[in-house]
Amino acid sequence: MKILRNPKIVYILVGFFYYFMTYFPTMQTYLKGRGAQINPNNPFNKEVRANDPLLKFGKYEELEALKTRFIGTKAKTIINKVISPDVGLEYSLNPYQGCEHGCVYCYARKTHNYWGYSSGTDFESTILIKENAAELLEKKLQSKNWEARPIMLSGNTDCYQPIEKKTEITRKLLEIFLKYKHPVGITTKNQLILRDLDLLKKLNAENLVSVAISINTLDDGLRRKLEPRASSIPVRLRLLQLLAAEGIPVTVLAAPIIPGLNDHSIFKLVKKVSELGARSIQPIVLRLNGDNKEIFSDWLNKNYPDRAQKVINQICSLHKGQLGSSEFGERMKGSGKIAEMIHQQFKLAKKLYLMNRKPFEYNTQLFGQMKRPQMSLFSI
Repeated sequence: MKILRNPKIVYILVGFFYYFMTYFPTMQTYLKGRGAQINPNNPFNKEVRANDPLLKFGKYEELEALKTRFIGTKAKTIINKVISPDVGLEYSLNPYQGCEHGCVYCYARKTHNYWGYSSGTDFESTILIKENAAELLEKKLQSKNWEARPIMLSGNTDCYQPIEKKTEITRKLLEIFLKYKHPVGITTKNQLILRDLDLLKKLNAENLVSVAISINTLDDGLRRKLEPRASSIPVRLRLLQLLAAEGIPVTVLAAPIIPGLNDHSIFKLVKKVSELGARSIQPIVLRLNGDNKEIFSDWLNKNYPDRAQKVINQICSLHKGQLGSSEFGERMKGSGKIAEMIHQQFKLAKKLYLMNRKPFEYNTQLFGQMKRPQMSLFSI
């Protein structure tokens, strides 16, 4: 122990210990494979519980308690009217509530409160399965008042999250869309969509489908922290390439763009997805509403303590001093100098790499002919 008698060595060891405790304070309690590291109280519940998801179960060792559980439900309705003018489609359909991908920034987290759960670890570890989704969709499409409008799968949670491999609800929905020749849009970040390539090709043959793949960075190290259970970036890029090669129209959603984390490689991202066949790329800046403010801030301090406050300040600059905004027309684009720089970069990058890409239009005519075959005889 003579080495400890040296003041310089002691000073170095103390400094190292301080650095370790400052930048890795939660190393022993960090939930690997989860985005949210806390479980905020549901504002609709009177129950107040421990915010630390591990302490909630009594012991830090009991990580098995956070295994994902699945709950079957019977939905009353399945198609949602999209009120926001910021979203390109009028209707959405979500076969699942909650999402195992665990994207820490996900705006859908707060909707888990309405089902009686927390928007934190509950959102990604308690998944509700709408078992009758296909039946409800077919019933709606058979309604005499329904007119063909593109329906988005999914507007809230990923329709190809891991449990879909077992339930095949999304596949059943696509079979209904194909049966009635009804247009459908798909948003996902999971390669499981390739399982349904046979249906996608048939829908695409009649301009009934488009796919949006979420890719907001080329750095898979960052992706592993932001989106711990989603497909890796190389896999998503390969997915984009495969779908484009089949002629299926693919848009890339660069969502969210987070200043200080992934806004430095916009040109590289646009160039790469262009080379792989994307028709367009749409950026959306990060917004943090409800419990997402606490969930994301906690995650940021645990993963990037050296720049956490700087990132928070830049996010606030996007939304007039707040971490989020609910104003239509601004909440997804942001405002201010940083937002303007982000959009200018995308505008220039698209001009360089995505010019002259053919825009996609859904075919909404076939649905009426399938629904009223006798009347179509008189439209010749």
